Amino acid sequence: MAAPAVHQPAPMVVRPVAPVPVQPLTVPSVASVVLPDGRIVSGYAVAPVQPEPVAAKPVVSRAAVNVALGGVGFLAVCGGLLLLTSFITALTALITQLITLAAVLFGGFIAVQVFTAGRHGGGTTVNIRKAVIKRNHFRG
Repeated sequence: MAAPAVHQPAPMVVRPVAPVPVQPLTVPSVASVVLPDGRIVSGYAVAPVQPEPVAAKPVVSRAAVNVALGGVGFLAVCGGLLLLTSFITALTALITQLITLAAVLFGGFIAVQVFTAGRHGGGTTVNIRKAVIKRNHFRG
């Protein structure tokens, strides 16, 4: 019988990748310095790091402006509600007066009908005084 073949994994070799040089957008100026012994040292000038400017805060905060605008809107709504309330009150008074007028006119019409019913306005007149009543029997 043949011996089984054993395979050993080979280790992976990781090679570091060299960084790709990035060209600056503008070529900085080269500064040269002459030392007292006559040597010349050249290099790029490094600009000092300046802090970012702090944004100036407004004199009035946004929350205060929003509260003020909300107050102005509330006052406008209150004025409108006051006018609406006045309109509803006037409309209620008008309807009450119309109902009262209708009641007075209808009552006057009924009163005229009642008080003019006593006068003869046509129809058949029966004279009851000439009738003779005998033994609870009416003969006309």
